[in-house]
Amino acid sequence: MRGKRTTTGAAVLVGALAVTGLAFAPTAAAVTPTTATINASCGLFGGGAATLTATQSGTSATITLSSTAIKTPIAIAADTITSTLTMVKASGGTTVFSGKKNPAMAANSAVTVGPLSGTVASGDSLEFYGGSLLMTIFGIPVTCTASAKQAPGPFVFD
Repeated sequence: MRGKRTTTGAAVLVGALAVTGLAFAPTAAAVTPTTATINASCGLFGGGAATLTATQSGTSATITLSSTAIKTPIAIAADTITSTLTMVKASGGTTVFSGKKNPAMAANSAVTVGPLSGTVASGDSLEFYGGSLLMTIFGIPVTCTASAKQAPGPFVFD
């Protein structure tokens, strides 16, 4: 009988700890919207519609830019583009996302850079319009800018 009470007591303790762990677990942060569309001009790479995709985990966030309209003039190996994405804060100032992440791209193929990493605060509202994407490829800088605000609107981080 004593063994049965110990087992029951241990099960109750494990259950209580599990419930307590759920109560104190951090909530998942969310960014809305998760995707936005811009119309970008990227000099040598051309221009057109591009998609920005954002993710958030606490104060860490990433943004990826991809476009079938913006093309690479030459073949580019994976993780060789150094990118700095500057987003404009609605409250003033900017937030920078950076990294050296890209898939391998053949000449004249769609451009994708990211995920680029940055730090955000709860309530940050970030917009590409007024900011820029600087890509350095083989030592050559390529700057992309937007001709209008992103749609459906700025990224708002929790």
